[in-house]
Amino acid sequence: QVQLVESGGGLVQAGGSHRLSCTASGRTFSNYAMGWFRQAPGKERDFVVAITQSGGDTYYATSVKGRFTISRDNAKSTVYLQMNSLKPEDTAIYYCAAGLIVGPNPKVYECWGQGTQVTVSS
Repeated sequence: QVQLVESGGGLVQAGGSHRLSCTASGRTFSNYAMGWFRQAPGKERDFVVAITQSGGDTYYATSVKGRFTISRDNAKSTVYLQMNSLKPEDTAIYYCAAGLIVGPNPKVYECWGQGTQVTVSS
């Protein structure tokens, strides 16, 4: 398994941009597809975006398509989530996850970070 640590959470104004990072340690990072999920208070954990091992394919939730961008740097064992045009409804704890299979189902991911809070003020 890999150990995942998210960073970059914080308070952002609506319409602004922010970038999250997730750095992995342990097993070979490039063996894992990576995903970002988020959980708002009182709600279930929702899929946001995922990227394949090579970075060649990405998958986005409809709610963030066109605003968020996932990327990865396998040499740095890091995946990024660039968030633009942020909305108050993007407020949540954001989690990165690693798995051998890419997809929106959180059950396919084996390892999870501890999460980082993103708050978007209106």
